[in-house]
Amino acid sequence: MRRLISTLAPATALISILAVTPQAAAEDHTPSSKNMVVTGTDVELSESGARDPETLAVAAANPAAVSATATLCGSGYELARAVRLPDARRFGTLFTYMKSSTSVTGACAVFDNNLAAAKKMKLKLCPNKAGVACKVDEGTFSQYAGPVKYGTNDVGGWIDCSPVTAIMWSDGVAIIDRVINVSECD
Repeated sequence: MRRLISTLAPATALISILAVTPQAAAEDHTPSSKNMVVTGTDVELSESGARDPETLAVAAANPAAVSATATLCGSGYELARAVRLPDARRFGTLFTYMKSSTSVTGACAVFDNNLAAAKKMKLKLCPNKAGVACKVDEGTFSQYAGPVKYGTNDVGGWIDCSPVTAIMWSDGVAIIDRVINVSECD
């Protein structure tokens, strides 16, 4: 019996160390968009997208929609936000993407229609900068409104705080009417 206990004690200690170490490492890790990709896609998450629980949940539940909307925006865009609208019932999903490189900054939004019927929809992206006009896509859509996007050589912080408006009507009544920023802003 002593022999069994003396053999099991080191093994038990090793197992407890291995069981705790990954958890401690995970708690110390701060998400970063570098290497963070939406599972089942090749779409990267922006830093704010990687920190947003709703974006992560929507992306995990809908990787095909993330891929499709990212394709509409074009190459180099990272998922910044994915928001169920008007709430968990999810009549629509608003996807926002950001592009940031040494020469170009950009924002893109796509408003996905999650209902089985065409609806009147409006998607508007207004840069958070004076003197720049909003981009709008409005009409009756069975799949999505957008993309609406901005790209600029003016690498600054104004793109990420740009407001995005998503409205969907059913029988003349707004069933979605939401304004969010492209990404979380300070």
